[in-house]
Amino acid sequence: MWLYLIIFFIPVIAYYNQVRNPRQNVFLAVYMTFLAFFVGLSDMFGGYDRYIYGDIFDTIANVTTVHGSYLINNVFRYFPGEKGFILLNIFISFFTENRYIFILVITLLTYSLLFQSFKKYANNYAFAMIMFMGLWFYFSFTYLRQVLGASIAWLSIKYIIDRKPWKFFLVILIATTIHKSAIILLPAYFIPIRKFSTRNILYLMIFIALIGITPIPNAIFSVYGDVSVVEMQSDYNAAGSFRVAYAMEAFLFLYIILKRYRYVPNDKVDLVMLNLALMFCATLLFFVRSPNGGRLSWYFMLGLIVTISTVVSVGRGQRDWSMLMILLCLFLNLRIYTSWQNGYSLYPYKTFLTNGIRKEDIVNTRFEYDKAYAVDKFYRDPFRLCVNIGK
Repeated sequence: MWLYLIIFFIPVIAYYNQVRNPRQNVFLAVYMTFLAFFVGLSDMFGGYDRYIYGDIFDTIANVTTVHGSYLINNVFRYFPGEKGFILLNIFISFFTENRYIFILVITLLTYSLLFQSFKKYANNYAFAMIMFMGLWFYFSFTYLRQVLGASIAWLSIKYIIDRKPWKFFLVILIATTIHKSAIILLPAYFIPIRKFSTRNILYLMIFIALIGITPIPNAIFSVYGDVSVVEMQSDYNAAGSFRVAYAMEAFLFLYIILKRYRYVPNDKVDLVMLNLALMFCATLLFFVRSPNGGRLSWYFMLGLIVTISTVVSVGRGQRDWSMLMILLCLFLNLRIYTSWQNGYSLYPYKTFLTNGIRKEDIVNTRFEYDKAYAVDKFYRDPFRLCVNIGK
């Protein structure tokens, strides 16, 4: 746990030691580069998803190695509605057939896109990283497709601000070929770029919460959440009991935003970020009965991070509000760590640069499909692979 706590407190220290410049490019670049390699080099951390993505990549790499036909071998069946991810797998397989290098490449690509978004929109880089560590960091270990899809979708925000619809729709289309849930960001373009009254916001959120307890959101999640024949059905069950955590998180963030509402700047960028932050809260409330519907809120998370990191870092009471948010992010960080560590999914930390497996790695015991990786992490190369795949 101490390793992850140290990583969390690095931006906290940076936040309290920044001198008149809350947008220090060097800090953001160095810290996010470190996070990218920390996540990308880890040895199958996070749970089941890395194994299924690794298995799919191995299969595709086999076809590439023997110059087989992707159509005859039916590799597009894994994600029939998201062919962009399969094409990305195919492209990477021309350079490596090793699942660990594949995961590293996907992670570096994701963090490169995240860096561009944070650099462009965040008003306080250190505080934005504090929130990232509380809200999204751990998910980048395992939910490779959806995190990549969201990081691509965030590129479309520029075209909401600039009012360029066709470029916006094109980026969203590309993101949906990675994970089709990215379509949920589409309505963001049509929200007026202005401040709404706090009263109307509250009425709308209550109305959305009431819809959230009906069966309607579950039906929608079944269409946009369960996106693949290879993902575990139990993990994507749309029906569920009331998610207290979703409701508490949504109303707490909403409370902070509305209490500091006067500190939201009136320029187009910050108003778009404000709208996205409100849509983040609305999405959690709308899918308050869905076990994994909260993942759809990721597409609006940049707005939440930018808005809150802005309003708690300025104005009267800034010290108290920023401390409150830091403690909240620390709680969220520890909550996810504790939950995942029940299966030894995060610690002890180990990279794939050394052979063997971690002790007590329950996920490895259940889902490892190729035991040879434990002996030699780099055993898969074109000279030692022996397969028989039809051309």
